[in-house]
Amino acid sequence: MLNQARRVLFGVVTAALVVGAIGAVFYAGRQSVDANEPAVKSLPPDQAFDYQILNQVKQLLDRNFVKQKDIDSEALFDAAINGMLGSLNDKGTYYVTPDEFKNDTPISGFFDGIGATVSQQKDEVIIVAAIKGTPAEKAGLRAGDTITSVDGESAAGWNTQKVVSKIRGQRGTTVSVGIRHSDGVEEVYKLVRAPVPVDSVSTTPPGGSLKDSSGNVVNNVGYVNIREFSGRTPQEMEAALKDVIDKGAKGIILDLRYNPGGLLNSVTSVSDMFLDGGTIVVEREANGRETKVEANKGQSAGGLPVVIVQNKYSASASEVLAAALSENGRATIVGEKSYGKGTVNTSKQLPNGGVLFVSIAYWLTPKGSLIDNKGVTPDIEVTLTDADIDARRDPQILRAVDVIRGMIK
Repeated sequence: MLNQARRVLFGVVTAALVVGAIGAVFYAGRQSVDANEPAVKSLPPDQAFDYQILNQVKQLLDRNFVKQKDIDSEALFDAAINGMLGSLNDKGTYYVTPDEFKNDTPISGFFDGIGATVSQQKDEVIIVAAIKGTPAEKAGLRAGDTITSVDGESAAGWNTQKVVSKIRGQRGTTVSVGIRHSDGVEEVYKLVRAPVPVDSVSTTPPGGSLKDSSGNVVNNVGYVNIREFSGRTPQEMEAALKDVIDKGAKGIILDLRYNPGGLLNSVTSVSDMFLDGGTIVVEREANGRETKVEANKGQSAGGLPVVIVQNKYSASASEVLAAALSENGRATIVGEKSYGKGTVNTSKQLPNGGVLFVSIAYWLTPKGSLIDNKGVTPDIEVTLTDADIDARRDPQILRAVDVIRGMIK
């Protein structure tokens, strides 16, 4: 088995705008800072660049730069680190500032915030979902909205970490969020931060009930949505499976859309609930060594047929689950190609209180295919169009219902 204590899983693709910024940012995720990682040692001069030049550059700026008021030492320091890491072009290698890490909070219960998840798209941060019943959802924020400012400060060039750090805050306080809608219209929303539920599993379908393309309610199919893979997910999933089976489900639709990922032990436990054996995921290290995570005999899903629904925002742990069930012959995938985030990450706390996360290996599907930058391809491709959104139509779920009915017959 893998040394799970040092594993940071999986993606940094999305973040929940809740208090505890980095707990939200990296709920997709990591387990903890690795205290067993050896201290960083200085390299001999012949093996290292002279990074003292960076200090010299800073000194020259302090002495000579015409716009002295624009010099922010902390911002320059962070930019130097992020510039170095950005050149690696790796989603799983990133730096967390001391202030951000100080606000880290585990994913459980409630957090205070506005209740939206966001994703990095090139140089912009967009909203991918507003959690039901939260300030973001009540205000009308929707998937595809671009965050342009926070409290009057332009968000141009910000990453998800900075957006979350700026928007987070205590319940009852107000934050102004500038939004550009997909039609180009811009608005500023004044949102009062409130408790945001972070349950990771739901059995309530979109619209409240499963329906077929004719609008008829479907009673013999269970629906389970996994929003993320937190430490509570396996327990929640066991309860959800029991609930839908007790209500007479003959098949299960597993909705992984907008799922940004989560913890290794969580996704392997959930995968095991659908399998009686076989490989769940493979870890390949830089030296080529591979370690397999195998399923145990016995499953909670009762052998019922499964259809997975995913989209381009399904990442990391959700991709591992989809690949595990698909390649073990337990599920058919409907929707879009997934995001493509599949690296193992470890963490190291730095002397300044910040944390560096580094990709140290790849996750592979049971058949040995790379997930990172590849994604998981659906068996049946169904995309969601703007017209579908305007009409409040969900063709991906409708197709999943048709497919699962055929499997039940």
